[in-house]
Amino acid sequence: MNDASPERLIVGRETRPHLPAYLKLRFDAGRDRWVLLAPERVLTPDQTAVAVLKLCDGKRTVDDIVEALVKEYSAPADVIRADVIDLLQGLADKGYVKG
Repeated sequence: MNDASPERLIVGRETRPHLPAYLKLRFDAGRDRWVLLAPERVLTPDQTAVAVLKLCDGKRTVDDIVEALVKEYSAPADVIRADVIDLLQGLADKGYVKG
């Protein structure tokens, strides 16, 4: 039995994640860091989240994102995949990532 509601995005390897139109990932020179601008909120993702979010363009699948990060960080794909899916699922559950 599936406990997920029909609206809930379940992030998997073929998901093509993207930020909804109301969110913007921007570099804030005043804070000297990347921020995620949401209506009436400013979120400050860590470096790992920024690396993933920069690749969330709605065209790349999670596997494409993992492949790019494996090349950039020379880390095992299975470790990166688990971390990326966990991060994106958490963001999707809050409405910050769509698929």
